[in-house]
Amino acid sequence: MYHCARILLNGDGMNQINPKEHARSIGFGHRKVMPRACIADAKKHLRMFLADALEELGFVTSECAYARELAGVLDAQQPDLVVLGVSVNGTEIGEILEVLVRKNYSGKVLIIGQPNSIMIKAVREIAEEYNIAMLPSLPTPFSAGTLRASVASLLPAEPAPSPAVDVAEALKAGWLELWYQQKINTRTLVPSGAEALVRMRHPAWGVVPPAYFVRDDKDPHYRALSEFVIGRAIEDWRYLLEQQGPVDLSINLPVSFLRDRETVRDLCLGMPDHPAFGGLIIEIDSAEVIDNLDLVIDVARQVRLHNIAIAIDNVGVEWPSLMGLRNFPFVELKVDHQFVTGCADDRLKQTVCRRIVELARDNGARAIAQGVETRADFIAAHGMGFDLVQGYLFSKPLGVKKFARSPPVSTSLSGQKP
Repeated sequence: MYHCARILLNGDGMNQINPKEHARSIGFGHRKVMPRACIADAKKHLRMFLADALEELGFVTSECAYARELAGVLDAQQPDLVVLGVSVNGTEIGEILEVLVRKNYSGKVLIIGQPNSIMIKAVREIAEEYNIAMLPSLPTPFSAGTLRASVASLLPAEPAPSPAVDVAEALKAGWLELWYQQKINTRTLVPSGAEALVRMRHPAWGVVPPAYFVRDDKDPHYRALSEFVIGRAIEDWRYLLEQQGPVDLSINLPVSFLRDRETVRDLCLGMPDHPAFGGLIIEIDSAEVIDNLDLVIDVARQVRLHNIAIAIDNVGVEWPSLMGLRNFPFVELKVDHQFVTGCADDRLKQTVCRRIVELARDNGARAIAQGVETRADFIAAHGMGFDLVQGYLFSKPLGVKKFARSPPVSTSLSGQKP
């Protein structure tokens, strides 16, 4: 019955450890970093699922398949939380608890399973005897909300401040990566490319959004960051080609990057010559485009011969500045999310959106509504004639490996007519 209890208490000399001597050191609450979690489970797909779920909450995660790997993870990562997955058997749990006791583990343990099961009762009994702090067990199936509630005590009470790193340090350390958010065809609900968004995976702070480390194009390392984004996007395109087939990607660049002719030439030469490569879209903020219209038009004409196109990002009330151009070399107009989110109930927002859609249509460009978070806003965007939509209703930005595994459209809208 209590197989894991017998292993811990009677096997390999474990009964020589005095539970009262298993003292705890200072826990996570005294450290101003993001919490760390180690997922212990024999099945790789379950470890990946739990790691994804915990990273969404801000954890820095590590994994181990067996108890023999746990000691090294505890020494190297010092996790605040050890999660015992649903496929861990009684023998393995006993060995994991033995490692935690021998390593004088001071964090929390979360076991996934029904609270009244024999195994979980045995684990709690042992944990209490050896002063191992257990969180309430997490019954299956569980949701993101119940998982968050289970680990809420480990999450920082306040948002993490800006990390004490700059772009140069992040580039040198290899902390930067690209995450991808799907663009969805409004009429068919089929994915139609993805936008790359830069993220920092800091070893202490976890995943950090660009607002914390990207300043402006006056930063001396801004060009290096732009070059990283281009290079990584091409690498990720090749990875996605192998995993799921070709994906049309777009990246964000500042207009200052386009001022150097040598830089633009290198950009063109760096494009894949693979027959499946459908081209790269460069998104430039509308305010920068309008202030540097001649430059952007000139570059757009030059790069389109190398399978590169320019899109105008965050278009809003300044859209009339784009009217009347003799040559309109832009392939997409992306409406600023502030005019899309909540547009279903706001006539002023709808008016701005319709005018931008008309401008795009008159010039043979696609109109994209970004910031679609509700079904009502999607229906409004569909009715106003947007070609593509983008937003949390369909997909959050995902790391490239998770993006490659994600279903095409994760929304109840699939198969429904708006």
